[in-house]
Amino acid sequence: MSLINRIAMVITVAGCFAVGRCDAKAEPESVASHSAAAYEWHMLVAAPGQLDAVHARLRDGVLPALGSHGLRCVGVFTPAGENPDGVVHLVVAGGREGNDPSRGNLLANDAEWQALLAGSDRKPALATQRSMQRLQMTAWSPRPDAGQQTTPRVFELRTYTCPDAAKREALLRRFESHTMKLFAKHGMTNVIYWTPDGGPDADTKLVYLLAHDSTTAAKESFAAFREDPDWIAAKTASETVAGGSLTTKEKGVVSEFLSPAAYSPLQ
Repeated sequence: MSLINRIAMVITVAGCFAVGRCDAKAEPESVASHSAAAYEWHMLVAAPGQLDAVHARLRDGVLPALGSHGLRCVGVFTPAGENPDGVVHLVVAGGREGNDPSRGNLLANDAEWQALLAGSDRKPALATQRSMQRLQMTAWSPRPDAGQQTTPRVFELRTYTCPDAAKREALLRRFESHTMKLFAKHGMTNVIYWTPDGGPDADTKLVYLLAHDSTTAAKESFAAFREDPDWIAAKTASETVAGGSLTTKEKGVVSEFLSPAAYSPLQ
């Protein structure tokens, strides 16, 4: 997937969980029911000159209509760097039906959403590119925090690719036991962690979202994290057992910064 496709996404979450508090300094919860949540990750790119119209349709049409589908908006984001016409939209579903993989695209029956994507004879489509990938939250992931923030934040979407399923499992164990706690130690907020729900990358990828005070703070936090003796020890131990790096050499770790829209609940 290209950088444009990674950044410009609509994330549609189909899960049976409530949005709760995720303290940046707290250890991650280990709630088995979290892993039952299934997600849909959609790419959305605005047509030329239509980005403001896309945001207006989301804010005034799509998001207010989500309740009729048992959905609730968690966050809306735009890329902080490349691809200025991209949008990332995160919603959460309430109710058992959200866990049914047969449901497909949760927004498929929403008229506002379809108008945004497909247009009509009189009105052109506002979006030109879109795609969807299903994801599921890990059992040890925190829940997204849509609580009010006193200071603005930026979000970082990180995607890890592993050489094989065994090393992905080792990576997940390292995150649960060590990495997340060290992220929090160095001032980063663990927002949510996913793995692909089916598809060719189902056993080899990890996708997660962090929050930072700024892009500068993110770089400083990661610099301190990488020099932390506890991280060096955990990394060395896990790679020794696995027989090498847990991520691929080529695009093993991809990072993209996102800024929340003014109307995004998650800030």
